[in-house]
Amino acid sequence: MYRIIQKEILAPTITKYVIEAPYVARKRKAGNFVIIRVEETGERIPLTLVDSNIKEGTVTLIVQAIGKTTKALALKNAGEYIMDLMGPLGNPTPIETGKTIACIGGGVGTAELYPITKALKEAGNTIYTIVGARSKELVILEKEMQQVSDTLYITTDDGSYKRKGFVTDQLKELLDTNLGINLVYAIGPLPMMKAVSNLTRPYNVRTVVSLNAVMVDGTGMCGGCRVSVNGQMKFACVDGPEFEGHEVDFDEMLLRNRSYTEMEKISVDRFTEEHHVCKREGMA
Repeated sequence: MYRIIQKEILAPTITKYVIEAPYVARKRKAGNFVIIRVEETGERIPLTLVDSNIKEGTVTLIVQAIGKTTKALALKNAGEYIMDLMGPLGNPTPIETGKTIACIGGGVGTAELYPITKALKEAGNTIYTIVGARSKELVILEKEMQQVSDTLYITTDDGSYKRKGFVTDQLKELLDTNLGINLVYAIGPLPMMKAVSNLTRPYNVRTVVSLNAVMVDGTGMCGGCRVSVNGQMKFACVDGPEFEGHEVDFDEMLLRNRSYTEMEKISVDRFTEEHHVCKREGMA
């Protein structure tokens, strides 16, 4: 059992958790993730490790409540426990030096991007960061990203904050400017990472993406997280989670992820109904 030390609402549906996990905190590096299980009978889901505090023995997770398990986690409060937290898993991000890097975060992917951007900046790289969200209220970690970037750009789909448009609009402008960008990191929804990879290909700029695929055990045994990279089958949990974006078959991955849409909807609907029933019974 792992105790929730702190819970903070960052935006609608997006919550930051500080959780007691001393062994994971000691080993955590930028790019690592954990597999959590909220309840004993719950499913296992992967979540990126945003930060850790070795002295206090805690790790930080930022989670968007969109599925049954993340919604169940959202009901937990500080002082309560989650069943399992296994990690750190995955390969840590190779931290290069002497680069001019564009770091692109879409939605809650900004939380996954933050520890990588921080590590790259601490290594002495020049960092141009672009954070994208659907609207102003969904922009997260603005202050934190500003502190680890040479320049921070923000885009919103609806134009409610900063630049109206997509992260690719801002990225294209940077690539067309003589900034010398020679490496791009992109983390966010699959369509966004696909769009970024397609944009950077003709510029011949190396692009790294982080694939948070469907995972069960997180150790390469179940095969649920398989992805096609450069024509070869890879497992996101043990071969990744980061891959060369120009080599990823995003169309195949998008198709595989959509195959679970109906089951996920049924699961969320059942959870929502059960939660509403419990609330009504509690009020009786």
